[in-house]
Amino acid sequence: MSKFHYRAKKGPQDIIEGTIDADNPESALDKISQMGYFPVDISEENIVKQKPSSISFRLFEKIKRQDLSILTRQLADLLDSGLTIINALNVVSKQTQNRALKSIVLEIKNFIQEGGSFSEALSRHNNVFSNLYISMVKSGEISGELNLILNRLADFLDSQDETISKVRASLTYPMILAVVGMLTIFCLLSFAVPKLVVMFDELSQTLPLPTKILISVSNIFKNYWWIVASATLAVFIYFRRQVRTKEGKLSFDRMKLKLPVVGDYVKKIEIARFARTLGTLLESGVTIVQSIRSVVQVVDNEALRIDIERMLKDLIEGSSLAKTVSASKYFPEVVINMISVGEEAAQLEKTLHKIADSFEREIDRKIKSLTSLLEPIMLLVIGAVALFIVLAMLLPIFEMNLMVR
Repeated sequence: MSKFHYRAKKGPQDIIEGTIDADNPESALDKISQMGYFPVDISEENIVKQKPSSISFRLFEKIKRQDLSILTRQLADLLDSGLTIINALNVVSKQTQNRALKSIVLEIKNFIQEGGSFSEALSRHNNVFSNLYISMVKSGEISGELNLILNRLADFLDSQDETISKVRASLTYPMILAVVGMLTIFCLLSFAVPKLVVMFDELSQTLPLPTKILISVSNIFKNYWWIVASATLAVFIYFRRQVRTKEGKLSFDRMKLKLPVVGDYVKKIEIARFARTLGTLLESGVTIVQSIRSVVQVVDNEALRIDIERMLKDLIEGSSLAKTVSASKYFPEVVINMISVGEEAAQLEKTLHKIADSFEREIDRKIKSLTSLLEPIMLLVIGAVALFIVLAMLLPIFEMNLMVR
């Protein structure tokens, strides 16, 4: 016989725990039922003892957006097939590869078995599930269309993940090119050029200006490279710390929006995110005020976030969405007009999705054009620096040959 740890309902709100001897889980369930209790969880004692160690994986295993998207899609499909939320969570917990997320799913399942709601269970893990996620699930519970809401959530998470992946993929090659180019130039100036300079010291001739400049720069890198590296690292750390403060992030985000090409690009990404999130929430039955409150948490740019918080106050005071958006200096006229038409036609959700689709297509085009511009510019800059180094090293040799003739 094995020992089983069980949790069971003695009454509507009374949960009891204990252990029972049985040959297998089915036999243990029968014994608990015969005692007049309603079993909600049962497991062998050796499994229970291992539980704390499984939870500790949360410290080492990160839960990605893709993990949440897969979990949400699986839950939606299982609910569509007729399973209850508890059974669906039980199935998903067995299929989830991420151990940190698996532990959270099991905790959510246990909370629901004890009489709590799905949205309440999610709110206990708000470091993993966003306000947007919890708000949509809550609206799905109220409307009785949780499976539909979860499908929309999965689509939304997939869309967000796809946009982020496109941005990262488009910037990966230029970033690698920039890093490799700077490291190559640094190594040339710090280690290769000083060895060649020894040859010029033996020549009794006046060196050309480009060669003098190169030697001076090389001497700085050779003798003080550690100061250059330390200063660069110190500036980077200071910048990171400043950006993490609310005031520093606000200043940096405002500066980004004012930049010629990058500002328009950032603005379009944030407006697309605003429209997609708001449209998804409204479509799911969440009120406009609660939707905007959730959107504030989704927008990354601090300047835009403050502006949306201002919109929230206006909406609470009774303003329309079109009117409060028109007071913003970040939203273009076309967005304001489309929102106004959508409100008048009582099709605001569809209008917001159209805005998001339009801006996302424009973002794709801008990503491609920006990437096509960045790559040749990076190559030209790195090539120009390398050419200067080569010419500066060859000029004294050419002059020496002319003198010999």
